[in-house]
Amino acid sequence: MPMIITGISGSARRASYNTALLHAAAGLSPDGVEVRALTIAGIPLYDGDVEAESGIPAAVAAMKEAIASADGLLLVTPEYNNSIPGPFKNAIDWCSRPGADIPRVFGGKPVALIGASPGGFGTILSQTAWLPVLRTLGCELWTGGRLMVAGAGRVFDDSGALVDAGVAERLRSFVQGFNEHVRAHAAR
Repeated sequence: MPMIITGISGSARRASYNTALLHAAAGLSPDGVEVRALTIAGIPLYDGDVEAESGIPAAVAAMKEAIASADGLLLVTPEYNNSIPGPFKNAIDWCSRPGADIPRVFGGKPVALIGASPGGFGTILSQTAWLPVLRTLGCELWTGGRLMVAGAGRVFDDSGALVDAGVAERLRSFVQGFNEHVRAHAAR
């Protein structure tokens, strides 16, 4: 039975650098690891009235189950205005509803953060801004590696393929380290 990593790109754009980075990470995963790549496309804006009247929307329920059933979670975050993109935070907020589901969905879940940005600093501020959110949800953040891809316009080609050998090697090392961490966590 393969180890399952749910990867979520925090962008809904078709030509997203972060979705391309997620697909590259999936392609570098070793045998015996399946990365299920998701995006936030289709996740509505959180509305407590909608939750109270209609329950959890189908797209949110599917994302929650993908997270809950996975051995690990890889968040691939853009950076908007030096922080977490609102739509990505919104998707994770929805997945934390109702609050009683937080331990089942996120509790003790090994999580890693990566991201790509056209700017010169990668996604360091966005990744840092995720830390209190992940702590609040009870996730186990893997800190054995960091990956912030700067200058993403030069790293991916027009089809979204990763073309920078140095970034590919850093991503390969990151993916290997996170997969080893998730495997060790599962063996506990």
